[in-house]
Amino acid sequence: MTTEPQTEIFLEKLLQSARGTFEIFSVYLGVKLGYYAALDAGGPANAKGLARRTRTHERYTREWLEQQGVAGILKVDDESADEESRRYYLPTAYKEVLVDEDSLNYLGALPVILAGAIYPLDRVVEAYRTGKGVPYADYGCDLIEGQEGMNRAMFLKEMGSSWLPTVEDVHRRLLSDPSARVADVGTGAGWSSIAIAKGYSKVFVDGFDLDEPSIEKANRNARDHRMEDRVKFAVRDAADPGLAGKYDLVVAFECIHDLSNPVAALGAMRNLAGSKGAVLVVDERVGESFSTTNNDVDWMMYGWSILHCLPVGMADKPSAATGTVMRPHTLRRYAQEAGFKDVQTLPIDNYFFRFYRLIQ
Repeated sequence: MTTEPQTEIFLEKLLQSARGTFEIFSVYLGVKLGYYAALDAGGPANAKGLARRTRTHERYTREWLEQQGVAGILKVDDESADEESRRYYLPTAYKEVLVDEDSLNYLGALPVILAGAIYPLDRVVEAYRTGKGVPYADYGCDLIEGQEGMNRAMFLKEMGSSWLPTVEDVHRRLLSDPSARVADVGTGAGWSSIAIAKGYSKVFVDGFDLDEPSIEKANRNARDHRMEDRVKFAVRDAADPGLAGKYDLVVAFECIHDLSNPVAALGAMRNLAGSKGAVLVVDERVGESFSTTNNDVDWMMYGWSILHCLPVGMADKPSAATGTVMRPHTLRRYAQEAGFKDVQTLPIDNYFFRFYRLIQ
């Protein structure tokens, strides 16, 4: 029996995907168990030495090291050495990607957020059958930690240096007196709020989220960065009428597409800003329209959507059922329904994010 060429290609595609999946979750182990950090700090090690450094089991450590060598992630001093003395090391070129959390090239958090995305997989399967959703809380701590790890360096390095300075009137207000107040809706682990405060030394930022574990982590992050005097986090609904009109800038980073009622959320942001404040939404840089070939990030965004964002957005009813792939015309419709006159796409270049200003 002769196999069709396209069948062969597809078989190879799935096998390579399986290889990539195994490698992703081997990196997850390396990050969570501190293997990469220990190799970076202490240099080459055999299984016994690395297990001692990381307080892990030697036999498990040896299996992981051998897998990493075969995968081409770690290098081996001498492949002919016996399994107990064989030493492994992390190539210098890989350290930035796997260890340096302050680098824009850091991707050690990617396997962590992927682990979070598949954590409630059985409930996601059931949601597909029933039309129900999967609450955000069901995705566990890996989703929170992975999300913050993916965004942390980008927020801290680019928020006050390149993103917000592009919006000239907002930039001027954040630098001026009296001190500006900023509301960060859906702040998660709080790095967007902390980054705004670090970029603008006069501002005060209130970060709101309905997920209590995220707010606990945000408060720890603020304390660790000694920003708790100007950055406050709370489990609080941004629609609270007591907050209306108090803010010079209201932002939402990468969260509107997750919400069951995005129109209500945008309406709450509009109320927070009052008649004088600015409203910015940052969401995924998906294609302007559906295409199987013409966008370089939609493959990833649909991946997040089928496993996480759409199920989370459908957890509460009624739901707009947006999903990760919220195209610009969809956000514009939501904004207009929330009472905004227009939506401007800002000239900020970013591979994953698109920046919108909502005009009152």
